[in-house]
Amino acid sequence: MNDQVRRKELRAQYKQTHPEAGVYRIINHENSKVLLSSSPNLASVRNRLAFAKSTNSPGALDQRLRDDIRRFGIDAFSLEILEVLETKPEMTPAEIRDDLAVLEELWRERQDPLLLY
Repeated sequence: MNDQVRRKELRAQYKQTHPEAGVYRIINHENSKVLLSSSPNLASVRNRLAFAKSTNSPGALDQRLRDDIRRFGIDAFSLEILEVLETKPEMTPAEIRDDLAVLEELWRERQDPLLLY
């Protein structure tokens, strides 16, 4: 019985944690092009890039990067977190997505459009 109570507590604790959301860019250091995007879960973005580097395969990354990854290799790319969104527990996923879209647009205005994927 004690194990079941502990599992319930862990499950409830997990549901209350909110992943780090924010705006990021993946930089191609060979041609200076940048993929600018946002995610409600920045850890998943980090993990996808780490997986792509460990397998030397672009499969888990955005389609727009794949040709350049094949051409220059995955090691030519790096991730930069530009801004982390401060989320509140009462925020809905839709509110987080809306706030991320606004932040992403603000960052997009700062970028050279010729260097964006």
